[in-house]
Amino acid sequence: MKRSLINAIMRSADEFIRSRGFFLPPFAYWSPDDWRSKGEEVREIVENRLGWDITDFGLNDYERFGLFLFTVRNGHPRNWQQGGKLYAEKLMIVGEGQLTPMHFHWHKMEDIINRGGGTLAIQLYNSTPQETLDMISLVKVSTDGVVRTLAAGDTLRLEPGESVSLPQRLYHKFWGEGGRVLVGEVSLVNDDAKDNRFLEPLGRFSQVEEDEPPLHLLVGDYEAYWK
Repeated sequence: MKRSLINAIMRSADEFIRSRGFFLPPFAYWSPDDWRSKGEEVREIVENRLGWDITDFGLNDYERFGLFLFTVRNGHPRNWQQGGKLYAEKLMIVGEGQLTPMHFHWHKMEDIINRGGGTLAIQLYNSTPQETLDMISLVKVSTDGVVRTLAAGDTLRLEPGESVSLPQRLYHKFWGEGGRVLVGEVSLVNDDAKDNRFLEPLGRFSQVEEDEPPLHLLVGDYEAYWK
């Protein structure tokens, strides 16, 4: 992805988030020079990969296959053994018809919440022991405390204010209908480096073409600016 496109997505996303009554934390707006001046006090942001995360899954077509994310809070996978924060929170923006491809998580259970805008459509399948799609078994999920039973491959639609709990190893892909959707995610510790199982091999993080300076850093930029 070109850095100019990433910068434009950041500006548009911030405006959309504010329009829905949500606000990002102060570190969201640090410049690259701000980051160069930071020290040990920001280690949690860096190690737990808080902040801006924009991906086209390596497919070079963000409008069709892409996702905007901002990780507001997160623990670290080592906390499972050492103790500490075991939860995470993200904001996501899903465009109308913009697809996040089919995937599951081995360790992370997550609640997906429609925070406003259009309808969030989520297609669901159980996984087999071989980590393929289970085309037969019924899918059971909790939507705001109410158990729903769906056929394999059915699409669950969440209107603003509605949510669904997705357990580990449940395949899902999602997209927006009727406009952009502001999506919240509340989950166990998030580990994007090791806990995404895409049905088709895809890149979780995009290669960046530096055609202009960064507006704000992506989580993948931290090591180049913070020592």
